[in-house]
Amino acid sequence: MTSILVVEDNEDLAFGLATALETGGYEIEIASTGEQALSRARTVPPPGLIILDLMLPGLSGFRVLRELRDEGNLTPVLILTARAAEADKVQGLRIGADDYMTKPFGVLELLARVDALLRRTSGSYLPHAATPAAPEVDPPRYRFGVVEVEPATREVRRRGKPVPLAPMEFDLLLALLRRRGAAAQRQELLREVWGYEASVVSRTVDAHIANLREKLEDDPTAPRHILTVRKLGYRLQS
Repeated sequence: MTSILVVEDNEDLAFGLATALETGGYEIEIASTGEQALSRARTVPPPGLIILDLMLPGLSGFRVLRELRDEGNLTPVLILTARAAEADKVQGLRIGADDYMTKPFGVLELLARVDALLRRTSGSYLPHAATPAAPEVDPPRYRFGVVEVEPATREVRRRGKPVPLAPMEFDLLLALLRRRGAAAQRQELLREVWGYEASVVSRTVDAHIANLREKLEDDPTAPRHILTVRKLGYRLQS
């Protein structure tokens, strides 16, 4: 059974989230402070997913997320918060969140997003997941510039040195590589990588693209490979 760590200091909301997720077939653990969240996220094996509030006693959700990513912890994180400002959404996504939802929220939408994140990162069957499409046949290795990508092992190297990518960052990179230079619309990438049919946070793709440029481009402010296609989306140039 997939485990989910719910980080929420409101006891009633935490109980409601746990009940909904347990009904959906998940095993739930609750942390009410940032310190507890870090401790439980570092367990072996780690949780399959973290649902993270931002306004917590002690360490903030932003601080928790940054510390986990700085440690190389790539557990998928879905931020669930009352902070709806675009600046907060962008910050959360830029420091490593895989998705961002605001309160109040619908339980069915939450379950759909949880399932989509776990489906993309584990590849296993999930309670609410749609039947997956047949996997794409990738070459043993992609190359662009000084970057090598091995789909089978989900490894990325830049000038021969490993580059750690979050699961959604890798899937986004692979989606661009598979197009072999063709442009991809933002909504198309949201459907393919995140599994969303409905409208979601508009800056999700943009924030993950920015992360890829920071990790893979020589000059992220003037990228040579991960390019913006004006009024459309993005493409990857070898």
